[in-house]
Amino acid sequence: MKKLVITTTTFGKYDERPLCLLKKHGFNVILNPYGRTLKKDEAVELCKGAVGIVAGTETLDADVIGKLTNLRVISRCGSGLTNVDLDTAERLGIKVFNTPDGPVLAVAELTVGLILGLLRKICRMDRVLREGSWDKMMGNLLYGRKVGIKGFGRIGRKVAELLRGFGCEVAYADPFVEDGVLGLKLLSFEELLSWGDVISIHVSAKDRLIGRNEFQMMKKGTWLVNTSRGGVVDETVLYEYLSSGYLSGAALDVFEEEPYVGPLNELDNVILTAHIGSYAKEARVDMEMQTVINMLTGLGVIE
Repeated sequence: MKKLVITTTTFGKYDERPLCLLKKHGFNVILNPYGRTLKKDEAVELCKGAVGIVAGTETLDADVIGKLTNLRVISRCGSGLTNVDLDTAERLGIKVFNTPDGPVLAVAELTVGLILGLLRKICRMDRVLREGSWDKMMGNLLYGRKVGIKGFGRIGRKVAELLRGFGCEVAYADPFVEDGVLGLKLLSFEELLSWGDVISIHVSAKDRLIGRNEFQMMKKGTWLVNTSRGGVVDETVLYEYLSSGYLSGAALDVFEEEPYVGPLNELDNVILTAHIGSYAKEARVDMEMQTVINMLTGLGVIE
């Protein structure tokens, strides 16, 4: 039986059909035994001899891929491919797939939920009540807020669509998108930072995007949300701006190092979630099934 490795941590947990489809076609499926993102040496060891990898966010660079001599297909369960060395994969004849549409609605809904949680201080009041205090904190309305979206691809556009239903004024910054998409205004990133009451990040690259200079451009009282890539936001400087009260709050679903352990845990004006953007059951099952279909297509098992 041909070996196939699944590196994501919950694959097949909510619906076994994707796993059953692989086994039906005669694959020996190996699951991630660590329950977390694989380190490079772990990925090499686990994936030795595999013809295919159903990939998560682990690093699949030239050093890793070059040691996997039987590898023919990488099928990413998710949209981002920044963890995969695409040039090396192409040079070695390894086909690479992703599922760009799968997580769109799930990430967009999480983003809106995080914005609402920040503005209405839902998580903070939940914690206080559980500690025995009936403390009614004053929040803010989402209606009428200026929401700036950095990165106007599939997810950014879906967030905009959802937010318009709340009566928000939405603008976006994206050097690869023209003005007027969805009838909205294109701003430079600097303009967006100084304009928005809420800044929501939806970029695909991991490059540092928001550091001290960018925080200084934001208005006092801004809320920041990042459900895109860890490392995009300078977490050390973010801590300074949150603890000083310059920013009203922040919500992060992604971190430079995961699992996250750091000083942001100490603050009560930040919401932290464990990279759960795609973790809506319906979206997750659809994404896993598409990932398997991509794998089988890449291996020539199905057309």
